[in-house]
This record gives sequence, C-alpha cells and structure tokens, in this order.
Amino acid sequence: MKWIIPAVAVIAMAVTTVATAKDPVAIPGYVASAVADPARGKDRDNDARRKIGELMAFSGVKPGDRVLELVPGSGYFTRVFSKVVGPKGNVYAVWPTEYDNESHPDSDKLRAVAKQPGYRNITVLVQPAAALTAPKPLDVVFTSQNYHDYPDPFMGPTDPAILNKAVFKALKPGGVFVIVDHVAQAGSGLRDTDTLHRIDPAIVKQQLKAAGFEFVGESSVLRNPKDDHKLKVFDPKIRKHTDQFAYKFRKPVAAR
Repeated sequence: MKWIIPAVAVIAMAVTTVATAKDPVAIPGYVASAVADPARGKDRDNDARRKIGELMAFSGVKPGDRVLELVPGSGYFTRVFSKVVGPKGNVYAVWPTEYDNESHPDSDKLRAVAKQPGYRNITVLVQPAAALTAPKPLDVVFTSQNYHDYPDPFMGPTDPAILNKAVFKALKPGGVFVIVDHVAQAGSGLRDTDTLHRIDPAIVKQQLKAAGFEFVGESSVLRNPKDDHKLKVFDPKIRKHTDQFAYKFRKPVAAR
C-alpha cells in the first residue's frame, strides 16, 4: 500500500465539500484519500453514520503530525489517523491499564494492525489512567466516547483534571484536544457518566478551560435532536444514534 501525501500546494487546493444535514464541511484531499482507502474494509460501512471524514477535518490532523488517541476501541479512527499522518507522522494508541484489563483483546488487535504494511506508524501503549504520557510532543489528542469514563469506578476513578493536565503537558503549544462524547441532560454534570455513559457538555468545557485550554470550536455532525438524553447509550432505542458533541480545545501558543 502506497502512502498518499500530496505536495503542500496540492493539499491547500484538494478539498472536498461534504454537505451534511447540519453544516457543510470542507474535507482535505489527504483526509478523503485516507477515508477511501480500501484497506479499511468493513470500517467503511460505518462512515456515513460516524462522520469520520468530517471529524478528521474538524481535528485539523495533517500529514506528518503526531496524534495520540485515547481508548481507540477497534481502531476505527486509528487506521484513518495512520493514513493521514503518513510515514513521517506517528499515531500513539493509548489504553488506560484499568480499561485494558477489561478489554485486552482490543489492544492486542491494534498491536496486530501496527505490524501490517502501511500501519507501522502506529504504536500501542498501555498506561495507568492517571499517568498519561507521550513519547514526543503531540499535535492532536483525540478521544471518542470515552472521556466520560475517567471519573467512573473502573477507571480508578481518575479525576478528569489529572487527565486534562497530562494532555496539556503532552501537546505542543497550539496543539489540540478533540473530545467526542454522548450528551447528557443539561446541568447533570458528571451524574450520568457511570449509569447512562453520558456527560454534560458544559462540564467538559469547564474542566478543559480549568486546565488551561482554549475552546476553539465544535462540530454538529453527530448531533441528534431526537435523543432526549434519558436512555443508556446501549439501549436499542438509541444505540448508534445518540446525540453526541464534538469539541476542540487548543493549548495556547504561548504555553509551555
């Protein structure tokens, strides 16, 4: 499999505008190529629902970047990050030790992926939830549907403030932290993280700003107004169609 890394001039021009029900999203050519990679196999069947192209574009990831993905699950996003950053970039797929003890087969599967041609820029790491580190300064930290897990008993619990401080330290100045998660009822804070697996977006903003991050934007591509936020995310009535927020936070350029 050949890496597809357009020249800078081409990158600037090669964008695909994808119209969604919520808002139009300009998808760079290198993201579109990564998403279209036939090596992704059945992952592509979920792209329309999970809006991977739009979320990759929203994250701002580009060739040569260093990305850390927290709790990468099956590697759905990991594979695309790998193709976007290319051979000059790195993707660190990080499993909290507490989580990996329950879902060890997932990290093993990613280790197998990382040995495959075209995916050898992936490094699988297992670390305590409260002790996140990265081998090198990062451009992007990304997590989907798992930020809400950190304050729950099986993760220690781990105070999100500890996680956010570690992410802040691991990022380069100007680097971004992208959080996608299931929406809880307004004003609920952390009340539903362990029961419904949801989190109030307002508390996420509050926590990240307290850690020194700047809130720089959100994507509405996963929002679903038909979700009343009262059901557990695994309930068949709402599973795979939950209302989800996607927030982007930046470490200030002047920060160290």
